[in-house]
Amino acid sequence: MRRTMVFGASLTALMAGASGALAQSQPQTDVASDERTDMPQDREVVVTAARTVLPPNALPLTIDIIDKEALDRQIAISGSVTDAVATLTPSFSPTRGKLSGAGETLRGRSPLYAINGIPQTTPLRDGSRDGFTIDGFFVDRVELIYGSNALQGIGGTGGIVNQVTVGPPTTEGLSGRTLVQGTVANGFESDSPGGKVAGLVQYKAGMFDATVGASYERRGVFYDARRRRIGINLTQGETQDSRATDVFARLGAQVRDSGRFDLILNRYELNGEGRFVPLAGNRLTGLPTSAVRGDPPGKPAANLAEAVSLSYTDHDVAGGNLVAQLFFNRTYDTFGGEPNPIPTFQDPAIAPVGTLFDQSENRSRKLGLRASYERAVPGFEALVATIGFDALADKSEQRLIATNRVWVPPADFRSLAPFVQANLKLFDGVVRLAGGARWENAKVRIADYRTLASNTYDGRNLATYGGVSVKGGEPGFNRIMANGGVIVEPLTGIRAYASYAEGFTMADIGRITRAVDTPGTDLSSFRAIDPVISNNREIGVEVKRGPFDASTTYFWSTSNNGQVLLALGNGIFQVQRQRVEIQGLEINLGLRTPVPGLRVTTGYAHLIGRYDSDTRNPDGIVDTDLDGTNISPDRMNAAADFASGPVTARVQTQMYLSRSFHGKAKPDPRNNFGGYTVTDAYLRYQTRFGGLSLSAQNIFNRFYIDYNSDTRLPNDNFAFFAGRGRTFTLGWDARW
Repeated sequence: MRRTMVFGASLTALMAGASGALAQSQPQTDVASDERTDMPQDREVVVTAARTVLPPNALPLTIDIIDKEALDRQIAISGSVTDAVATLTPSFSPTRGKLSGAGETLRGRSPLYAINGIPQTTPLRDGSRDGFTIDGFFVDRVELIYGSNALQGIGGTGGIVNQVTVGPPTTEGLSGRTLVQGTVANGFESDSPGGKVAGLVQYKAGMFDATVGASYERRGVFYDARRRRIGINLTQGETQDSRATDVFARLGAQVRDSGRFDLILNRYELNGEGRFVPLAGNRLTGLPTSAVRGDPPGKPAANLAEAVSLSYTDHDVAGGNLVAQLFFNRTYDTFGGEPNPIPTFQDPAIAPVGTLFDQSENRSRKLGLRASYERAVPGFEALVATIGFDALADKSEQRLIATNRVWVPPADFRSLAPFVQANLKLFDGVVRLAGGARWENAKVRIADYRTLASNTYDGRNLATYGGVSVKGGEPGFNRIMANGGVIVEPLTGIRAYASYAEGFTMADIGRITRAVDTPGTDLSSFRAIDPVISNNREIGVEVKRGPFDASTTYFWSTSNNGQVLLALGNGIFQVQRQRVEIQGLEINLGLRTPVPGLRVTTGYAHLIGRYDSDTRNPDGIVDTDLDGTNISPDRMNAAADFASGPVTARVQTQMYLSRSFHGKAKPDPRNNFGGYTVTDAYLRYQTRFGGLSLSAQNIFNRFYIDYNSDTRLPNDNFAFFAGRGRTFTLGWDARW
């Protein structure tokens, strides 16, 4: 499917500001050349996450693009790239408003977050911090590819969220941009103000160019619509009451007319201030969790992400397009401590049970190579073929940093994956056939280890699961992941399509290995750590005629050995491997009205997800609804955009519809979701000295309990969070 909804700009305008090195090196050919080849023109957008230079309408993929203008607007309203994606995408779960994105899914499965194609997701031990690895100031656009696919390798079972960073300068000399903004809650509480300053300087001299920038953001305390502080999640971490810094650099060299090198570096760090402790709410009375001044133990939750990549792109290597990239990425996800010692971390050999404080930290390091070569087949220009090869080494572990114990043993993931793709244009473009395959060769190496010597609650009673010796192993898999599709365009602007794709990820090996309770378990034959392989089938229709555009898509996805997160009674989640089936309907409508500059849009997503709850004797029959930890609610979006001269404005509403959960496993009725509606507004005026903007999140100051905490942990009064009340952001930005 090629929905290719571009939020905030046309494809042509977007291409004019394309940021990836791939987009920057596109050939500048005239229209006549397109009669001989199916390769793209310079004014067509290139979706780098799709690993091709073909335009989106040539691909059997569902693609959305959030351009720079729309992205900046949404970040001003809600504060992060993740919030922007979730707000604009009906199939995406509403965000938790926390540092952790656990339970935030796309089409009911976890998406792969990437920066310029570099994976940020760490599925071996998913700390769910992958949405906070770069400041949105340095992101030029976000590319969304929906549904399971293996285009980027491991992790794309729900889709791909690729953040394309700011591109190199296009004019000689100095240029840049600046941003200053402040945020405050509706009641102007003294601890609610926050602010952000960011700057970017670019310089181009002949074949060389350089881009450097930095940002600093201080977030205040969040307040709900009843002027109560929103609760603090000490363990998983917060974006409220935090400070974040980002340093970005891009150095480039145009070594030939068609090819260039780019070295990109980024260091992002977010640290909680650690000035508040949670105050329990009351689910029975509807009182949400809050926060009071206090001194939580240990280090506040934090996130550190560092990345380096070197790429070479050349659009004229033997008549084809070459892309090669080396990258290194490492992350440190620090989880905060709790005022009361966590039972799981107790060890009587270190301290009396109930007195030992500890906290954990995920550590991940990635080293990878990505390369592809694409060209029209000589003598058969209607066929465009791609060959490529990816290699990835990912080492992850989770340690208890106060006592330097290993909670999750180091897991060393290795992947080698050659792939091929082909795209054939028939009958002068009326029909297109596309398909390919990726041969995934992956292994996970885990050495012998011993689990923690502690007790944990399994949901029914206290049971010792620690102190168990586990034999390591090197499980792996070797599989061809296929994709294919057909596109029919009988009239210009009217298309029908159907596609199939497979994606894979590793199960959360960390959660699984740390919970092994059988002495002598051998990981080489431990089926619980087998990969999650899912498929995605979809059909749809797209119409873009005159002032009207619309699309509708129906998809269904299955995984025979899927991954479901189940809550234990101690705030810790356990992985259950069962068959999972998800299906959904997506509808999008847009209309350019007779009023000059006014455009209205709406979108709707309906998702159904079920799994096989028979853990002892799974029968492959899905009998229980996926809960709020695993799937998003149905949703309808509506928005109106206006642009006239120096004025731009937007009003948007997100309606999250009620959902109840049923099935053989008898989901707790207290986890049912009542639904809520949130409306935001944005206004910007362009002056000679830059743009002034004012935005309001939740402009009607609607009180609500967020979806995630409303549908999970029904007995936990420390995880019952309200959404943010009305919040104002005033900003100034300038380009020079």
